[in-house]
Amino acid sequence: MTNIDSLFAPGDALIVVDVQNDFCAGGALPVENGDAVVPVLNRWIEAATKANVPVYASRDWHPVGHVSFQESGGPWPPHCIQDSEGARFHPELRLPDSAIVVTKGVRFDQDQNSAFDQTGLAQHLRKAGIRRLWVGGLAEDVCVLATVLDARTEGFEVMVIRDATRPVTPQGGEKARREMQDAGAGVAS
Repeated sequence: MTNIDSLFAPGDALIVVDVQNDFCAGGALPVENGDAVVPVLNRWIEAATKANVPVYASRDWHPVGHVSFQESGGPWPPHCIQDSEGARFHPELRLPDSAIVVTKGVRFDQDQNSAFDQTGLAQHLRKAGIRRLWVGGLAEDVCVLATVLDARTEGFEVMVIRDATRPVTPQGGEKARREMQDAGAGVAS
């Protein structure tokens, strides 16, 4: 196993994407083995905190009847509804008090899969002197993919934490990994 502590450097940040109850076992839109990312991410969070590397946690925070829901013509069942139990971060995810929460998916007229989509995150990271992002979370072939691609478009170096993400489907995961690597993202175990 890689020594995580030695990987972080000044100018790094850790982004934990959508590790919310609805995307884990028993949730409204569970990712198979989604819970397995929690202990892996906890090790990364602990190492980031020790290294004074900022931790960001994105979350879907949908209004009732969101455009992404099947009832409104979207592809997904209702999930991560604002202030619901399903929208909460996984109870075993150990986010530090200093973690910065990035809320997305709040628009009534469109979905926001990426933590960068109209959140101001890119500008915030640049202002903080962040150049490299370590990314894990759920789901690899939806919100992690969108976040990584947008981060690359915004000019950040990106490392996807392979063991800290799971796809909706195996085929989607393979396609997402190719897309992320084609965009210049690296992979860490």
